[in-house]
Amino acid sequence: MSDHPSENISYPGETAEMSERPRDEMRDYRGRDLLRGRRALITGGDSGIGRAVAVAFAKEGADVAIAYLDETDDATHTCDLVDAAGTRGVLYPGDLADPAHCAQIVESTVADLGGIDILVNNVAFQNPVEDFMELTPEQWRRTFDVNIDSFFHTTRAAVPHLGRGGVIINTGSINGLRGNKSLIDYSAAKGAVTALTYSLAQSLMDRGIRVNCVAPGPVWTPLIPATMPPEQVGQFGAQVPYGRAAQPDEIAPSYVFFASELYSSYYSGEVLAPIGGETLPG
Repeated sequence: MSDHPSENISYPGETAEMSERPRDEMRDYRGRDLLRGRRALITGGDSGIGRAVAVAFAKEGADVAIAYLDETDDATHTCDLVDAAGTRGVLYPGDLADPAHCAQIVESTVADLGGIDILVNNVAFQNPVEDFMELTPEQWRRTFDVNIDSFFHTTRAAVPHLGRGGVIINTGSINGLRGNKSLIDYSAAKGAVTALTYSLAQSLMDRGIRVNCVAPGPVWTPLIPATMPPEQVGQFGAQVPYGRAAQPDEIAPSYVFFASELYSSYYSGEVLAPIGGETLPG
C-alpha cells in the first residue's frame, strides 16, 4: 500500500524538498528516434510528469522547450537531462496565468528551436479544500487561469506554427472524469480540458493537427506534498487498485505514444487514462 512520507513542502514544490524523490528521469527508457528532428514545447515541464515527458521526448530525438513558473533548480536539472540525451533544451520561466506570457513562450520556442511540432499543455495548480464554502472566488479564478485558460492561450498561439502533422497533448486528470469533493475547482478545470480536447480534435482536423489527452490517476510529484495536508500525503494513491500512486516515469510513455506519428497516426480526440487498475463506467 501507499506509504509516502507525511510531509508538507512549500508551493509550488521543488523535487529536492521531497523526502521521497519521484522517479521522473526516465533512466531506463531507451528511445528509437520516434521524434527525431521534432520540436516540442512542454508547459509545467520542470518536474514530475513534465520532466519525465521532456526526457522521454529528448531520448526520442526531439528538442524541448520547457515553460515553468519559478522552480529554477528543477527546470535547470530537467534541461540538463534533455541536453544529456543529445538534443537541445531551452527554459522559459514565468506565470502561465498571463495570456501574454503564453503567447510569448510559443514565439520564443519558434525563434529558439526553429519551429514547433508538438505542444504539451501540462501546467497545473491545485489547492484542496475541506468544504465547498472554503473555495474562494480568487482560488477558483487562479485554478482556471492556470489549468485551462493557459491551454487555450498557448494553443491559440501555437496553431499557426504547427502545420500538418502537428500534435497537441493536453494533461487531464481522473478528477476531471469523475470529480473530487476536495478538488472542486481543479476537477472542473480538468473536465474542461477533456471537453477542449474533444472539441479541438474536431476543429483542427482539417489542418492536420492531432489533439489528444492523457488523464492520469494519482501521480507522485512535487505538487502533492506542496498542496495537500501531511496525513493525506502519507496515503496518497492508496485508494486505487494498484495500492499506490504512479511514478512520472510510468506516465510519460503515454505522451510519447500520442506524439509519435508511427504509433498514433489514427488517434485524435482520444483520452488515455493511466489510473492504476481502476475502471470507469460510461
